Amino acid sequence: MAQNIPKNAPSVQTFVKVKEIKDGVVILQDNSMKSVCACSSVNFDLLSVPEQEAIINRFQEFLNSLDFSIQIIVASRHFEIDSYLNQIREMEKRQTNELLRVQTSEYINFVESFVEFANIMTKSFYVVVTFKIAESKEEELDFMGKLKNLIASRKPTETFKDENFAQYKMQLDQRVNLIIQGLQGLGIKAVPLNDEQLTELFYEFYNIGK
Repeated sequence: MAQNIPKNAPSVQTFVKVKEIKDGVVILQDNSMKSVCACSSVNFDLLSVPEQEAIINRFQEFLNSLDFSIQIIVASRHFEIDSYLNQIREMEKRQTNELLRVQTSEYINFVESFVEFANIMTKSFYVVVTFKIAESKEEELDFMGKLKNLIASRKPTETFKDENFAQYKMQLDQRVNLIIQGLQGLGIKAVPLNDEQLTELFYEFYNIGK
């Protein structure tokens, strides 16, 4: 039975702080701009102790070299194997050799039971880079100007016009390039997500299990 939704119930937009996705940039309700990079991984446990220590030191140097904050996200999801098993089932139907058909069926049963028992998860890694309009303004201020901005930080965030978007995006892209280059030194490949990939990512985050 459907539940009655109160008239004053908050909309989805109240909880989803995304205002717009444009040219690979996520614009939030407070007008801050974010770029999301999908990152590869390094099997740290398979490295020797000297290699592990070298990566830790390089990662520390990488973080210390940044003059802006980043956000590292690790997304865990149940391993999706249905499409793979459906392909195997189609192969089973077309199999003319009875022995191979039986072996294929047993393989399908084994994989299904193994995945259910082991509860296999996949992990995706992302780095989020942020740029705010206030940061661009502060570059032109002296110490007292920055102090006044800090005291007035509770005021609503300044909005930007469409004609200024390219200017702010260029500064965001500079930060993204620094992240990509820094991660390359760790053996990690980082790729910025485009509009379609960002939309799909947010859909998955807000529709877990679907």
